Amino acid sequence: MAMDYIQIGKIINTHGIKGELKIYPLTDDMYRFNHLKSAFIGEEKIEVNVENVKYHKGFPILKFKEFHDIDQVLKYKEAFLYVDMDGKVDLPEDHYFIFDIINCEVYDADNNLIGTVIDVMQSAGNDIYIVKDINNQKEYMIPAIKEFFVLIDIDNKKIVIDPIEGMIEWKFIY
Repeated sequence: MAMDYIQIGKIINTHGIKGELKIYPLTDDMYRFNHLKSAFIGEEKIEVNVENVKYHKGFPILKFKEFHDIDQVLKYKEAFLYVDMDGKVDLPEDHYFIFDIINCEVYDADNNLIGTVIDVMQSAGNDIYIVKDINNQKEYMIPAIKEFFVLIDIDNKKIVIDPIEGMIEWKFIY
């Protein structure tokens, strides 16, 4: 199931008295806000249009055309900022959004089901896919390194890996 909206930030505070908002970015590229034309605020997905973007102490500060003073934006503190699918950034080849990877079934090269991706941990070197095997309640940590992956088919929610020895410990039940 495709998501209608993608979280790109969390409103962590107001900035000044003219309705600007300080954003905690939930994206690898903080400067993606420079290209943002419109967004949606909160669970209600209130559409807003970007008037100005600046950066202060490592955080994006957004000014929306719809808000002119602090009283109008105080209620959005702690709300998430979203874009619709048209507003998402284009990723380079062989790069994926975390929400695309979550819930993919993971198989080995012999087509044995290993489990389902339940989470993606981000680290400095590479992402790590957390794969849960519901049959034996084990979790495996699969480094998102190109050499281990035979296939990533986002449309069919299927990933095929060629794990190295010890990466996946099989428990065969006879």
